[in-house]
Amino acid sequence: MSQIKTEIIGVGTELLLGQIANTNAQWISERMAENGFSVFHHAVVGDNLQRVVAQFEQSAERSDVIIVTGGLGPTEDDMTREAFQKISNLEMVEHGPSMDKIEAFFKKRNSVMTENNRRQARMFKGAKVVENQVGMAPGMMVSHQNSMWVFLPGVPREMKAMITNTVLPYLKQHTGEHTVIKSTMLRFIGIGESRLEDELKDIIHGQSNPTVAPLAQNEGVAIRVTAKASSEAEAFELIESTKQQILSKTGGHFYGSDEQSLAEKVFGLLKNRGLFIAAAESLTGGMFMERLVALEGASKVCSGGIVCYDTKVKENVLRVSPETITQYGTISEQCAGEMAENSCSVLGADIGISFTGVAGPDAQEGHSPGTVFIGIHAIGKETVIKKCVFQGDRNTIRERSVIKGFELLMNFLEKEL
Repeated sequence: MSQIKTEIIGVGTELLLGQIANTNAQWISERMAENGFSVFHHAVVGDNLQRVVAQFEQSAERSDVIIVTGGLGPTEDDMTREAFQKISNLEMVEHGPSMDKIEAFFKKRNSVMTENNRRQARMFKGAKVVENQVGMAPGMMVSHQNSMWVFLPGVPREMKAMITNTVLPYLKQHTGEHTVIKSTMLRFIGIGESRLEDELKDIIHGQSNPTVAPLAQNEGVAIRVTAKASSEAEAFELIESTKQQILSKTGGHFYGSDEQSLAEKVFGLLKNRGLFIAAAESLTGGMFMERLVALEGASKVCSGGIVCYDTKVKENVLRVSPETITQYGTISEQCAGEMAENSCSVLGADIGISFTGVAGPDAQEGHSPGTVFIGIHAIGKETVIKKCVFQGDRNTIRERSVIKGFELLMNFLEKEL
């Protein structure tokens, strides 16, 4: 199979300053992969002619297809054309149809067109014009030496239309690229990245096509499996074969694929079992229940939640016994157990989950920040309580508590119910 090296360059100081996120590169990479082009490099360069020229020179040495977004507007800091002319010595000419479109735009709005707008109609002689059906500035494709250069506006909706309608069909036709690249993410929880990689080392070291790579995520660890093939069906067949090899070694920690979240996994388990859940949340302050309620159809599994941050709410609303709090404290296995159990009775649920602990920054009841107790109770089942110690700032501890709660609940539902 051909190995066409593709590169994406974003031009604009606003990208470097963080004023605008470079979502263009992500979107283009996804579309290129779908059409069989391997993206080897992303680059961002500010609005400085010398630096843009240097970037273009470097890109020309290493890439077959170079897609540049931004720097095609009417102002002096739009210098993508000038930079490319420096390295190519190609002549620039005014493209008549593009100029007519720009003039018509201002005429229709009864506005005076300033002379600098003519810059947007400049093209390299012999370039293929990429019509901008959404905005004014056209794009162009230029073959120079051993590389194909694609210049597009940086406005996402303009760029996306031009890539889809013109650029990709043209590149596929002129490069002979007829393969596809497909990826899937396999998501795991309850196992660290290093251990997961160790368990899959034979697969990872022997990879060729598909490729396999572990990635740390907010919710556990992911394995990305990427296949290149002559058709989507063949690519998915390769991915499925590798997926089964991976799951045969680590399937006990697997919870979903691609964009599936832990909340969605738990939601599905609750729905399939016809169970309603209630939550009693102290340090998490409703974060757990919010994740479930955000999912479509949440009313089919959620009874409700109680944010019992204050001790009086634990006693008066959730009915945790004063004796438990006096003897063991609010941050304890005993309190977490009663919170989970009583959430079921108070809210009429089949299963309850509780969170109590110290988010920080100060210690509380003799417990250091990060100490968390999570309780799970189902009608007719013995209550399960897990003590955890998390690292991080206040919000990180709360976030990790919620993720751990979903992990424990998933395991409980799969094994106990």
